[in-house]
Amino acid sequence: MKGAFTLSNREKNRITVDIYGQQYVILGTESPSHIRHVAMLVDDKMRQISSRNPGLDVNKLAVLTAVNAVNDYLKMKEHLERLQIEQEKE
Repeated sequence: MKGAFTLSNREKNRITVDIYGQQYVILGTESPSHIRHVAMLVDDKMRQISSRNPGLDVNKLAVLTAVNAVNDYLKMKEHLERLQIEQEKE
């Protein structure tokens, strides 16, 4: 069937979430609870950064939130890689 190919055979979920006072429709293959949890973490991080930097406009706040998230991801990835290397030595 032409046009029926997707990257995943899993059904996509469409979830409306609230992040920093704005509603977004998120489409993904993850469970609705996972999508809501991710949105809640983004909202929490934006509010945390905003409380320390009250003069930031929303665009700069969003970029700082993204930078923080990627930084956290890279730290966790590096930590996992170190653990895997240690495990291989055993």
